[in-house]
This record gives sequence, C-alpha cells and structure tokens, in this order.
Amino acid sequence: MRNRIVCAAVLSGLMLHLAGAAASPARPNIVFILADDLGYTDLSCYGSRYYETPHIDRLAAQGLRLTSGYTCGPNCAPTRAALLSGQYAPRTGIYTVGSIDRFNWQSRPLRPVDNQTRLPLDKVTLPQALKAAGYVTGMFGKWHLGEAAEYHPSKRGFDEALCSAGRHFNFETDPPTEYPPGTYLADFLTDKGLDFIRRHKEQPFFLYLPHFAVHAPLEAKAGLIDKFKAKTPVAGHHNPTYAAMIASVDQSVGRVMALLDELNLADKTLVIFSSDNGGVGGYVREGIKLAGDVTDNAPLRGGKGMLYEGGVRVPYIFRWPGTIPAGATSDRPINSVDLYPTLLEIAGAKPPAGYTLDGFSYARLLLSGGRSGLERAPLFWHFPGYLGAGPGSWRTTPAGSIRVGDWKLLEFFEDSRLELYNLKHDLSETNNLAQAQPAKVRELHAQLRKWREEIKAPMPTPNTPQAGPPAGKAKKKRKAAGRPGAAVDP
Repeated sequence: MRNRIVCAAVLSGLMLHLAGAAASPARPNIVFILADDLGYTDLSCYGSRYYETPHIDRLAAQGLRLTSGYTCGPNCAPTRAALLSGQYAPRTGIYTVGSIDRFNWQSRPLRPVDNQTRLPLDKVTLPQALKAAGYVTGMFGKWHLGEAAEYHPSKRGFDEALCSAGRHFNFETDPPTEYPPGTYLADFLTDKGLDFIRRHKEQPFFLYLPHFAVHAPLEAKAGLIDKFKAKTPVAGHHNPTYAAMIASVDQSVGRVMALLDELNLADKTLVIFSSDNGGVGGYVREGIKLAGDVTDNAPLRGGKGMLYEGGVRVPYIFRWPGTIPAGATSDRPINSVDLYPTLLEIAGAKPPAGYTLDGFSYARLLLSGGRSGLERAPLFWHFPGYLGAGPGSWRTTPAGSIRVGDWKLLEFFEDSRLELYNLKHDLSETNNLAQAQPAKVRELHAQLRKWREEIKAPMPTPNTPQAGPPAGKAKKKRKAAGRPGAAVDP
C-alpha cells in the first residue's frame, strides 16, 4: 500500500512538471540498453582511463549519472528477473544462473535453495504493463528467463522479440534469423533495435536492448582489438579484446542516439543505460584462485558473483533532453526492482491490479536531476546459493545483505558472520565495523531478518560435506553454451 501511495504522489508531481514543459511529451518513448558483465568503472565517465566510451559519456553529459545504482543480484538472471518483474528474488525464485548443481555445493556445509530458471508465468512483466498503457514493445538480445516457447519474451509482453546469447560471432537466434558471415552480435542486435524504432516512430514505444557483450567468451572485432593493443593498461584495465567489446557496446549507444536525433525523437525519448552486474574482476585481491581478472572494479571491492560493491554496483545513466537536467549526478541509491514502478510513473501507466511491486519510483529524482530526495525502504539482497571460481574457490557462499543510508551489512549464512561497512567513508569495504558498532549491527540485522520473514525468503539448509563434483556438471555446461537463451555465466 505504501508503494502505491508513493507512486501516486510522484505521478501527480510528474504530470504537473510535464504540463509546464510544452516540449516534453507526457508519454515518452523508452529505450533501455543493458550491457552484460560491464563493471562500475568500465566507462570513461565512471573513471576508466583505458576503455573508450565517447557515446555513453555524451549520454551521461546530456542527462543524469547515478553513482549508487545497484542490481538485485551479483550475476545475470536475478537482475533480469527483478527488472522485468519488479520483484525481489524470493518472489520469483530466481537467485542465480542454472541449477544449483553447477557448482560443488556437496562439499560445503549448506544445501542451496533450489533455483528457478524461468520467470514464473504468473508474473506481470514490465512490457506487459507498458503494452496495456498503449506502448508497442520490442526486445532484442539476451533474455535468460526461460527457453520454452511459453516463456519466450514474445509471450511475456513484447510485441517483437529476438533472443541471442552465448557467442559474439556465429551466433544463433530464437527465432532463427539469417545474417551475413562475420556479423558481430552487438551490431546485429543494434540493427534490429534501430529497425524497430524506425517502424514505430509514430507511436509510444518501449525498446529493451539487452546486449550479450561484454560477457565471455572474449570476442571482438579485429580492428578494435588492434586499436587497444596500442594503448598502455591503466589501473587494472588492460585487456584489449575486452576494451574492444566495450567499444562495440558504446557504438551501439551512439547509433541509437544518432537515429533518435535523425527522427527528431530525442526530446521525446527516455534513454537508459546500465549493466546487469559488476565486472569480472577484483578477485585477485580477495585471494580467489582465478586465472586472472578480466577487468577491475576498484575502488569497489570484489566483482561479479559477490555481494560486495564490485558485484552489485553498476553504471546507471538516464537521458531525456528538456526534461531530465543535463550534466547532473546523484549518489542516491536505486535498485533493479525500482525500474518497473519508475517507468510506469513516467509513462502515466497504472500498476497491475493486485500485483506486488517491491520497488520505489525514482521519477522525481530523475526530473530534478538528482536534487530531489528519495525516501525509500532499505535495499536488500538475498543469495542463498554458491558461485564457484575454480577448484576450491568461491566467489560467494550463501549470503544476504542490506543497505540503509550509508550503512551496509552483509550476513554469511555458513558461519553467521556479519560484516558492517560505512560506504560514505569506506567505499572499498576494507574496514569491517561489526565489532566497533554492535548497536548498528543489531539494528540492520533485525531489519534484514524481518524482511526475509515478510517476503518468505527460503534459506539454505544443513548439509553433510562430501568430496567430488556433482555428476554431469561439465557435460551440462558444454551442452548449454551457445544456445540463444542459455548462456552459461562463468
């Protein structure tokens, strides 16, 4: 109920704002571009001095750049489920990628919660809600929320949908589509998105463009790789192929911006850019036995697969010329579940009747260029499983987390360990204040436990550790690789 009251208040303010801005439409087009595995500092406008992202930088300069944007999970599927359902993982059952048998949990003291690999059919998706409000909807890219026909995005609210993930060259699509030999997937998906915009320029549209880049395997166009081979690595950013993949995503953003300008749609379109989780890096500092970091999320701690900031804090950029002030930044925290109610507010759409939305609209934050306060509930994470990182190494064991204001508490379920950090003074999460601040620990831990009870979050159960990997794990991973909707996260 509180969510709906907040939504109504923000909607009223939004409509008053738009009424006074004749150049701004009450129902903007919406383009949401989502990178895969792009780290927090992997953009020039977020600090990289090696990667080059001029188009994304321009998007940020023309809009609002958020520095405390969070994903609902430390890897792919839970974030995508939260974005499209508006619900936290305990409501969807999607906590990670694939079966719990992807990693050798049998050697650990807890049995993970069984993982759902398909977004349940009773969830009312964001495109369904926007479609009901008069939007035409299109999605081209990585879905990862169910491969069966009834779970395909074309059945989940998208008028047009094409899925592809697993490879960047010689890729497969669902439904099957022909393309010239040597085509790069990011370019192909952008072509599809641009065609969608051209065909629907006369009506409100929602374009979801979830790239598979910059996810492994590391594959990029040769000319771009050569360009970055000539550059000197800087601060953990060092891989020319990865840099070239980022450049291809940046080119995609530039092409979308150029078409919106060409069609005189820029002022009528909200463009959003983000990533689904932190970058594949920061592990070496954690003592995790990997072959090496692909990138580095410093000053954030850790990376993909971890509930530390490097795993869940990502770039978030919003541009709507003439409506969102240009060149603005904000450190107000937002979360994946917040996107759904925010876009409903901006589109003037009603929340689905009887459907629970866990997020809070930040429409007012956007319209004020980050100046307006955002009173909201705490941010929560629930990850009741394991993510491996090679024999005997783990990116995360079952854990949960809560952020309230500048404070962040992590709870590790195997040994009940609690870690407390003040992100304002310790962004790198190096100074665990749990012993120094017992009252704050009790306060946040109580809130985290209460939330788990209210949302009925399942917890891992005791296990008698056994040696050896689960049978058939490697075979299953090899079989899945390359399928349009079944990319296996490392």
